[in-house]
Amino acid sequence: MRIIFLLLFITFSAQTHAQKPIANFANLPFMQSPQLSPSGDKFAALLAVDGKQYFFIRHISDKNTPSTTISLREYDLRGWQWVNEDWLIATIAANQTVSGSQWRITRTLAISADGQTIKTLRAKEAGQNAADVLWVASDGRPYIILSYQTSIFSNETGFWPRVDMIDVSRDKVVKKLVVPKVNVQSWYADADGNVRMGISRQDRSLKTKLFYRDSNNKNFKIKDRASRKDNESITVPSVFLADKNQALVFDDSKGYNAIRNFNISEFQMGEEVFAVDGYDVTGIRTNQAGNAIAGVTWIDTKRRYKWFDPEMETLHSNLDKATPGQSVNVISSNKAQTRFILHIGNASRPGSYYIYDKAWGALQRLAHVNEKLPAKAYAPVKTIRYKARDGVEIEAVVTIPKGKEAKDLPLIMMPHGGPFARDYERWDWQAQFLADRGYAVIQPNFRGSSGYGNKFSELGQKQWGLAMQDDLDDGVKYMVDQGIAAKDRICIMGGSYGGYAAMWGAKRNPEIYKCAISFAGVSDLPSMLRYDKGFLNGRFSNAFFEDQIENLKAVSPINFTEGFEVPILLVHGKLDKRVEVSQSKKLAKKLEKANKDIRYIEQKEGDHHFSLQADREEFLTEVEAFLNKHNPATIK
Repeated sequence: MRIIFLLLFITFSAQTHAQKPIANFANLPFMQSPQLSPSGDKFAALLAVDGKQYFFIRHISDKNTPSTTISLREYDLRGWQWVNEDWLIATIAANQTVSGSQWRITRTLAISADGQTIKTLRAKEAGQNAADVLWVASDGRPYIILSYQTSIFSNETGFWPRVDMIDVSRDKVVKKLVVPKVNVQSWYADADGNVRMGISRQDRSLKTKLFYRDSNNKNFKIKDRASRKDNESITVPSVFLADKNQALVFDDSKGYNAIRNFNISEFQMGEEVFAVDGYDVTGIRTNQAGNAIAGVTWIDTKRRYKWFDPEMETLHSNLDKATPGQSVNVISSNKAQTRFILHIGNASRPGSYYIYDKAWGALQRLAHVNEKLPAKAYAPVKTIRYKARDGVEIEAVVTIPKGKEAKDLPLIMMPHGGPFARDYERWDWQAQFLADRGYAVIQPNFRGSSGYGNKFSELGQKQWGLAMQDDLDDGVKYMVDQGIAAKDRICIMGGSYGGYAAMWGAKRNPEIYKCAISFAGVSDLPSMLRYDKGFLNGRFSNAFFEDQIENLKAVSPINFTEGFEVPILLVHGKLDKRVEVSQSKKLAKKLEKANKDIRYIEQKEGDHHFSLQADREEFLTEVEAFLNKHNPATIK
């Protein structure tokens, strides 16, 4: 196979450069998550137009067919996929007032490929949740299997989801597959459309049951049980294999998530398929039929792939060789696996999306991720490791201003959200903006972060504001001890959990941080817990949350406003449904009452994810002004 690649050459400059406009970094990704149709003749993606996001469908081969652009601004678009060449489905969420309370409603949309028809599936029947797609036909039929509630009242049968095969082109039930079963909210199907498994969760007892059957014409039987109170868990297959008795599961019994075979008939673990020393395996790539493993993914310092499919292994290897210093991520492929959409970039460049077709033997660029930042290298990024005060090793991502010596720099400590999440070497628009302004940035994967196995995760239990915060402070100490950061020129900034950490750092460690910046942060942990109870299975999520924090009030910033000694900037979206805007608003009011140095910005159309470019620009503008006042990058 002859492959010709369009090479992108990286050039580095040792000289300083003029600062880029804020709008360049705030620019929404021009394209996100492009997905090829089964034939590969079309793709669907999120597209940014005039600072807002739209759903976009475009023909690749037929240039005369106009593209389709659909506004879904009023919805939280969670994902989409092709059903056949003529139809797609999209899962959405929106807030709705029910009996005076705000409810999170989920739905499944059917979208025709020409954009002329958009319909909400089971609109008249659906209850609160109707967006759990279990299966999509692979033979060209416009069929999906959908699990959905038909009632919002827990004393009615319809509160527990039913499962139907639905023709999306007509919004018609083709076949009823599962009737509601009390306490079962999660159903799982195999690649052939058999609903094989259901998970029952009892909110009061915190007990779980697993129901199983081999095919749609069999009855369900209980296969496994567990109690949340006893820290028990059940094994849920991630992929049902072609052999009905076999599946693939994630197993962490050896300390790190690995992929193992699983015998369903005996409900026992089989041999290990793939594991990585020191890191969790994060994903399974299946074959096009969905019933065999094709590859796996994991993250160490960056995203990695291991392909079991020889053709994919060869293709990915050749692409890596042709694009040295960059990461090649396989985003989507057509059914025949002859055409692919790839993202090629690295932590110092936002990168671009490309189409690769085996018949062409070349890469064809679809779009730069950020059209305002051309395909060249920006601030360099690397992974470092340091020891926390109790000896725990912490991995962190460090960004250094381009063209500057890594010595005595102003530093921004930037913890990630989650907190069960992690940072790694990839393009980060906020870190790159700060580096462009002359700041070094450190993003530690503090204890409790994901990807490092059970023990590291468990080290974060009951450590909000305590050892998890120590890890951040120890990261600052490392940067100072290494001579990279100036001791008296350090601020802390973060979003969501990172916003909480910034708030807490402002109160807890004024001797370390000159200022703090929080986006969508949590200031009142008991209030957050009460808010989460409004979600389905609230007690299950709360039990997990309470495992992470022992004394909620003792580590809630809102209870210690008199202790805030450094300036703080609070920014929060009014439409944020993950962390309510009141979490920042109430803290701001208490700080103002206590005559503290506080600036509060409420973004009227803002959400939890900076979905609007205008909100990104406002945020970076406020951050720049705040830092220039309290921790300027250049000493005059």
